[in-house]
Amino acid sequence: MKILFTKNIDPAIISKELGEDIAVDCVEVIRTNPIKVSPFDLKNYSLIFTSSKGVNSFFKNGFRPNETFTAKNYNKIYCVGEKTKRELRKNGFGAFKMLKNADTLSKFIISHCQHEKFLHFCGNIALDVLDENLPLQNISYKKVIVYNTEEINPLITEKYHVSVFFSPSGVRSFANRNSFEDMQLVSIGETTANELRKYTSKPILVSEGNNLMSVLKLIKKEIISKN
Repeated sequence: MKILFTKNIDPAIISKELGEDIAVDCVEVIRTNPIKVSPFDLKNYSLIFTSSKGVNSFFKNGFRPNETFTAKNYNKIYCVGEKTKRELRKNGFGAFKMLKNADTLSKFIISHCQHEKFLHFCGNIALDVLDENLPLQNISYKKVIVYNTEEINPLITEKYHVSVFFSPSGVRSFANRNSFEDMQLVSIGETTANELRKYTSKPILVSEGNNLMSVLKLIKKEIISKN
């Protein structure tokens, strides 16, 4: 069995979780680059991060949230996914609320946070879920682009039994020059799975968690153990 991961992953982690008999290739399908943004006052804003790259670029640009909850103008931080939350912790901050994807976050904000003003630190091709939904509810929302995502569009001539996808932009990059037929498709959560469904009607295995370990456990349970 041969598995394609559409991002670079430590081979030791893969072999530990899936065993050493599985042939694996890792091919990057997207490239990200931070953008220089001059820090500005975050006073009175709640902050949204939907990727770890957004968090990383935010702090590299010198932004510092006020997370002292007793302070009058502290910044609530909302994030999507465990990896994003870990990146916040790495920089010394926690998340006021973590949701599993942008759609769930959007619904939470509409239900519970009508009077907050939001800044979303993200990439240039971030999903428009928040952008489309929040202003319709008269919720103040603005994107701050802190990194660029480039779709590399590689041509992959090798044949694989399984291909694993980690982002909607990764799906689009792969689809530009490759077919989804003749292989099992695995997605890291519903947002990426929904992008795959735009290109194929094939069944998709979708991990419950938005993290690598959840994906690897799914592959082991649903593919490797059944072959």
